[in-house]
Amino acid sequence: MSEHPAFELVREQQIGEISSLARFYRHKKTGAEVLSLINEDENKVFGVTLKTPPEDSTGVAHILEHSVLCGSRKYPVKKPFVELLKGSLHTFLNAMTFSDKTAYPVASQNLKDFYNLVDVYLDAVYFPLITEDTFRQEGWHYELDNTQGPMVFKGVVFNEMKGAYSSPAALLGKVSQLSLYPDTTYGVNSGGDPKAIPDLTYEYFKDFHSRFYHPSNSRVVFYGDDDPAKRLDILEAYFSQFERIDPKADVPLQKRWNAPRQVHETYAASPDEVGGKKTAMVTVNWMLDEITDPEAMLALNILESVLVGTPAAPLRKALIDSGLGEGLTGSGFADGIRQPYFTFGLKGIADDAGSKVQDLIIATLDYLSREGIDPKTIEAAVNTAEFALRENNTGSFPRGIALMFRSMGSWLYGHDPLAPLSFEAPLKAIKDKLAAGERVFETLIRTHILNNPHRTTVLLTADPNKAAEESAEERARLDEAQQALDAAGIAAVAEQTARLKALQEAGDPPEALARIPTLTLADLPRANKAIPIAREELEGVSLYTHDLPTSGVVYLDFGFNLDRLPGRLMPYLPLFIRALTQTGTSREDFVSLTQRIGRTTGGVGANRWLSTRRDGAGTAAWLFVRGKATTDHVGDLLSIFHDVITDARLDNRERIKQMVLESKAGFESSLAGMGNGIVSMRVRAGFSEADWLNEKLGGVSHYFFLKDLIAQIEGNWPAVQAALEEIRSLLIGRSGMIANVTADNFAIAALRPELARFITGLPVGAGPSLEGWGFEPSPQSEGLTFPGQVNYVAKGANLKELGFAPTGGTAVAIKHLNTTYMWDKVRVQGGAYGGSSGLDPFAGTFAFTSYRDPNLLGTIDVYDKASAFLKAGVGEQDLVRSVIGVIGTVDTYRLPDAKGFTSLIWELSGDTDEARQQRREEILSASNRDFKALAEALDQVARTGQVVVLGSETAIKAANDERGGFLKVTKVL
Repeated sequence: MSEHPAFELVREQQIGEISSLARFYRHKKTGAEVLSLINEDENKVFGVTLKTPPEDSTGVAHILEHSVLCGSRKYPVKKPFVELLKGSLHTFLNAMTFSDKTAYPVASQNLKDFYNLVDVYLDAVYFPLITEDTFRQEGWHYELDNTQGPMVFKGVVFNEMKGAYSSPAALLGKVSQLSLYPDTTYGVNSGGDPKAIPDLTYEYFKDFHSRFYHPSNSRVVFYGDDDPAKRLDILEAYFSQFERIDPKADVPLQKRWNAPRQVHETYAASPDEVGGKKTAMVTVNWMLDEITDPEAMLALNILESVLVGTPAAPLRKALIDSGLGEGLTGSGFADGIRQPYFTFGLKGIADDAGSKVQDLIIATLDYLSREGIDPKTIEAAVNTAEFALRENNTGSFPRGIALMFRSMGSWLYGHDPLAPLSFEAPLKAIKDKLAAGERVFETLIRTHILNNPHRTTVLLTADPNKAAEESAEERARLDEAQQALDAAGIAAVAEQTARLKALQEAGDPPEALARIPTLTLADLPRANKAIPIAREELEGVSLYTHDLPTSGVVYLDFGFNLDRLPGRLMPYLPLFIRALTQTGTSREDFVSLTQRIGRTTGGVGANRWLSTRRDGAGTAAWLFVRGKATTDHVGDLLSIFHDVITDARLDNRERIKQMVLESKAGFESSLAGMGNGIVSMRVRAGFSEADWLNEKLGGVSHYFFLKDLIAQIEGNWPAVQAALEEIRSLLIGRSGMIANVTADNFAIAALRPELARFITGLPVGAGPSLEGWGFEPSPQSEGLTFPGQVNYVAKGANLKELGFAPTGGTAVAIKHLNTTYMWDKVRVQGGAYGGSSGLDPFAGTFAFTSYRDPNLLGTIDVYDKASAFLKAGVGEQDLVRSVIGVIGTVDTYRLPDAKGFTSLIWELSGDTDEARQQRREEILSASNRDFKALAEALDQVARTGQVVVLGSETAIKAANDERGGFLKVTKVL
């Protein structure tokens, strides 16, 4: 039934590319627009997107996004969002602020749960409480603990954006966008500039909501197998309470320039990063006109792949081969705004090399547009795009949300919401033009880039004084504000601080919490979802197969046991993994190999996987080479596999040096964005072999190794090459190898003979190494310094070594701890962007972590008091919600390829069906006993646990001064 009295059916269309019937409605009373996508996907999706163009960089849209999820008319509790995180089976639950829009999407496989999520989100968006206290908590406020102390700024978004501005890569990306659009909303920072956030008033904040959070400014998407008629009933219950308005939310077009512009900004760096070192980065950026044609938009996205999409892409290769820098910046096509833009650049350049990089980019593009792009590169890029569109593999991200955002690229700006969802016609048009000999991509380069004067070149250079200067500016601003207050004003700030803290610490009334819709234990399935697996031997190799519907795609994984490698070779492993697919072979250079992969497969890659075994008997450690192809190209896929694992050019010194420089630069530029992972990895490394190896291969230790490796390549290349060759000789072979296939049974049967021939064509290989990896437990507390404005604080221990035996009930206790105590103390009261704890049940390693945290010692104190919180016990309502939340993570939605690989991981780690079912039953029967058992263990963590902090030198020195030098200081950047 497509008719509804409150909605006008504007259009109905079957969209074969996404296997959906699309119905596009307009709400008669308010003008709200609704896209209802009806299909058989059990992972149901709802999302409301609002145009929210900010006028300044105070972060009003971002702060509002946080704040509306802090209580609403129907659900008047402090954190309904967290209650849903705790007690829902959601497969997605979040909200996002973009440059010109704010989106509130949810997803769940459970119908009752889905409707619960939809109702809480609709009430939050249209009827939030957004009190002044919420504004202060999520946005910013003056904090003054007593009338004598200095005021400080606090606020979740304030500190989140301080963290974002601590990342040079993020700063460069933001400045690059802002530079192109000085006269529109894209010329301000919708996330908020920490220097501007304290200019935001509560009155403006409230007005922003009333202007833009309205059905008349809403674009709503439903997707999945739920009842299409009920979707409209749900919306009408909310929309009917509003009258139509004109939100005046359109984003104006930026007027074009007739000449390029130059921008120079600086980022905070340590003194060691300057003085002749290559620490600058640059982008060259072009603003395009608004694109409304689906064919043109698809072609421009493919052009990104052609130019920089792979290490062998011509513009990317030219930049890396130039030696001007160490790696690409976030280069590509940015199409999430009304006027998209291209951006290309390099990081790790000399301060005076910006113009050289600019000239190289323009010269390379000019050459490609005149002389032509290699047809094989174009064929590979088109095939890769087509494969991705047809496979529609969004990983753990729900397909419905991906389609929602794809539609918004047109719909938000008044164009056809369905056009971006259909790709057959635009793809065919592009392929037909190429077949007819048209210079499709050369013309795009000339038209949209080279002949486009609306260009900026943004240079970002390191400034060793910037952090101190910004800190001094903030302190001066606070002191000025405090000095402007009389005694009564200061007392009022102190009183306001105390009142906000009291509100944050106060619990919600039970009757209000009871309003949050939730499932019951009876709604939860008692048994785990099974993944089919068959085990056999094929030519002496263990073969695992998974009969699953994969729409004609074969997913193939080969694993090589890392127990073949001695510890002295392990640090080279990440480089070896990259070298397999990025150095070429003896018969083709890496450009030709990359083209071949793109032309005939859906992709080939390699990665490592490490885990403590479930029984605690050592570490499961594997290198995986993974790929996918349609059934008619499986032979091509196997041929590529053979070439990359047996014949990669490990003697390609120049290419390998480039990869090491890229990895080093990548770690440096992303450090501020992954600081919580870095400190968690570092603290756990002292307690278990698997964690120690992970840190050696991806943490601070590996970063230090990369810096040394650059000198090795320069001064003793034969030793580096010998190490890589030795890894191949020890690792690649039938001995210790496994194969994993995910496809339907017909494809598996057809593949088996080819797979047997592939296996027999490999060398036998070596046995396990007798040298071992050299792990010895060595916990220590450490302060890692970098020039950031916020901290990342971890504290951890091995609970098994402390005598604690984790169960499924432990996961429930940790869920409750994270969504109550940690959320309240670290985020809400502490002002950090995030705080959590996590336990590896196999290894026993446990760690608290915080993210973008203004505190250090205060956060450690919060961790140390967690046991007291758990000892107080948990009410039945919170217990049930936490059980539901943990079951939601156990029953997470997986696409077929992820199911097949997950099943393999279970096998290799010794995690049996019986063990997982026992864990599920322990989760479902969790009680206060589990909470108190964990509390006893956390008492010991408080007394004996180790601390690792990533923060500024000033913050770590202050902590050491106060706590007697308890942190060993290690300089990272």
